[in-house]
Amino acid sequence: MWRSRVVLGVFASLSLTFGVAGSAVAGVGLPPVVAHVPTTDKVVFITIDDGWNHDPAAARTLIDQRVPVTLFLLPGATSYDTGYFTDLIEQGRATVENHTVNHPDLTTLDAAGKDAEVCGARERLKGTFGRAPQLLRPPYGAVNDDVRLAAKACGVKALVTWTYDFTTWSETPPTPRLRAGDIVLLHFTPTLEADLERALAAAKAAGLKPAALMPRLKAAGLA
Repeated sequence: MWRSRVVLGVFASLSLTFGVAGSAVAGVGLPPVVAHVPTTDKVVFITIDDGWNHDPAAARTLIDQRVPVTLFLLPGATSYDTGYFTDLIEQGRATVENHTVNHPDLTTLDAAGKDAEVCGARERLKGTFGRAPQLLRPPYGAVNDDVRLAAKACGVKALVTWTYDFTTWSETPPTPRLRAGDIVLLHFTPTLEADLERALAAAKAAGLKPAALMPRLKAAGLA
């Protein structure tokens, strides 16, 4: 399963990135799709999706090791234990961003469906956490210009996919050698603590430190 997620996400990100850079027509004025942040700083970006499994051990690791993290959350996954996420936010290390309401492939929806998913999640997360998300992680990394147009209408500054998925699905994926600017994808699953530790170890082995994502996107002119 992890292979299909990685292939789909990387393909979508590369195709949209090349479209923005190489076309004078497609995608002009739309928020960029980012799978890797161009930077010479020795940093990596930890992102965690969905929010269904609220593992206290993973939260303790993030807090104790002072790991900046971007959480792309589904509103329904936060509603039954909001305190799990507000604790991370109050520690000053976590930022909540948009992952839609129901986790659909946005490319398969009409304009109204895209609006309901992206703007709907934005409003619900704003109501819960007091801040409107500015980043969107499209489910499955599925993106096209229509998705980017809908995202822009919902206040999205950039669509963030990933460089590597460290999530253990049916099997643990190989651990890649990380590079500066890579975006690591994790999920709130029962294996999050182990997956997080593996990602942090890979970052350390590459001489990289986790950094907050949004400031680096702004610095690179991507948000």
